[in-house]
Amino acid sequence: MECCRRATPGTPILFLAFLLLSSRTARSEEDRDGLWDAWGPWSECSRTCGGGASYSLRRCLSNKSCEGRNIRYRTCSNVDCPPEAGDFRAQQCSAHNDVKHHGQFYEWLPVSNDPDNPCSLKCQAKGTTLVVELAPKVLDGTRCYTESLDMCISGLCQVSAGFFPFYFSRRFRLCVNSLYSPAIS
Repeated sequence: MECCRRATPGTPILFLAFLLLSSRTARSEEDRDGLWDAWGPWSECSRTCGGGASYSLRRCLSNKSCEGRNIRYRTCSNVDCPPEAGDFRAQQCSAHNDVKHHGQFYEWLPVSNDPDNPCSLKCQAKGTTLVVELAPKVLDGTRCYTESLDMCISGLCQVSAGFFPFYFSRRFRLCVNSLYSPAIS
């Protein structure tokens, strides 16, 4: 490698040692007891546009419980959806249009900004006052509130702090060239 030929003897070894130590330090803060398997691959994104969520799992290798989380999340597909795609919560409500509710079909419209449970799928039957919870959880990546970047993950509203991408597990982040970069393992 060209970069290695210019370096002084021992530099590549020192660099590799630095990488190993720094990755182990970051890892040990996340995996306090060291009883976790490596993180698995990231799942497919829950959405193709408009901001979704992806997750990665790891397995506890201990016969007892492990300290820390076995799942981590990150945002994905953070490009705007085309206007014709419509609202993601509205899409989830309309998926129930062909399912009878108390023996009758309804056209369902989204009920947004529920302060008590922003991540449940509540929909209103068009032209009526009937509001029904059609699902206990909206799909991952659904915005908690219409004018917010916070998103629902596994039925819980996760605060985005106004930037993307973000992770919900305790991890490190870097600022690079004034842009917020993804967390590093």
